[in-house]
Amino acid sequence: MTEQDAALLFTLLAEQKPGVLREIIARHGSFAGYFAADPGREPEQLSAPLRHYLRNRDQLLDRLHQASTRLQEAGTHLLSSADSRYPGLLREIHRAPPLLYVKGDPQTLAMPQIAIVGSRHASRAGLKLAEDFAQALAAAGFAIVSGMALGIDGAAHRGALHTGTTVAVLGTGVEVVYPRQHRRLYDDILAAGGAVVSELPPASKPLRQYFPQRNRIISGLSLGVLIVEAALQSGSLITARLAMEQGREVFAVPGSIHNPMARGCHQLIREGAVLTETLEDMVAQLGGMLALKAEESAAADPSLPEDPVARAVLTAMAFDPVAADTLIDRLSLPAAQLTAALVSLEVQGFVEHLGGRYQRIR
Repeated sequence: MTEQDAALLFTLLAEQKPGVLREIIARHGSFAGYFAADPGREPEQLSAPLRHYLRNRDQLLDRLHQASTRLQEAGTHLLSSADSRYPGLLREIHRAPPLLYVKGDPQTLAMPQIAIVGSRHASRAGLKLAEDFAQALAAAGFAIVSGMALGIDGAAHRGALHTGTTVAVLGTGVEVVYPRQHRRLYDDILAAGGAVVSELPPASKPLRQYFPQRNRIISGLSLGVLIVEAALQSGSLITARLAMEQGREVFAVPGSIHNPMARGCHQLIREGAVLTETLEDMVAQLGGMLALKAEESAAADPSLPEDPVARAVLTAMAFDPVAADTLIDRLSLPAAQLTAALVSLEVQGFVEHLGGRYQRIR
């Protein structure tokens, strides 16, 4: 049984309470491991579903096949936190979602990601700033993460679609488009090879409490969070503070002292966020973060190259062909240092040179 099938099977057996789901991972390492366990050695909340499965195995496997087919036909993947496709950065955070529904391409979540969030009632200038930053960051090879809300979120997604890809983290299930005005944006994100993500079951309707909860996923997926226009009391500031708690970089665009939508950004800058006027302000900070995450990844995976620069380059590449100039911009590395790292990676069999571009192969 694959990990996706095992996770999906558990959702057919019991209510998806996050605490129970996390206990399964903590005790067994995976949902597949749970279904191989002895129910007599499990606490009641875990033994009851397991006993039910063992008593009704054939019927439940038939239901699993039907549910798996529905997910496949919808283009949706169910990732448990034990799944190799689950985003590594997100796995690190406090209260990481045990299950993640991904509609679209889950490989998008392996790319280095930057979140852009802000006011639903943004000014025209703020919308233009969000779109421009997203377009430039996507062109540099980052996937842009946002919440598909009106205002800054929508502008960030649209900007990313001009030059790259984007990830929408929803406060609904992945089959529910909210707000309805973003039906076309939702479709465009998927058509461009992006992803729509939620921890909620696919048909979950929008409820007020879901939206603050999804903010930790927006920041958790990302190397950094850029705030463009936010009031002092706003979901965007919650996302920014979650990012700080998670050890992510926080960037804030300053504005006029007369603009109430700039006050949240000014407060974040006072609290230590990077005052951000240009793309270079972000790249200078993120190069170091990419290198740090590459070192942490290598510590967990000894199959990665030992050289820290080579690890940073490999991490920044994701698995799509990329030009050397793009990597220079993404990592702020001198051309000679990048070339040396790419040659080393090619010799070690980590990348392949494809006529001016480089493809990560493992």
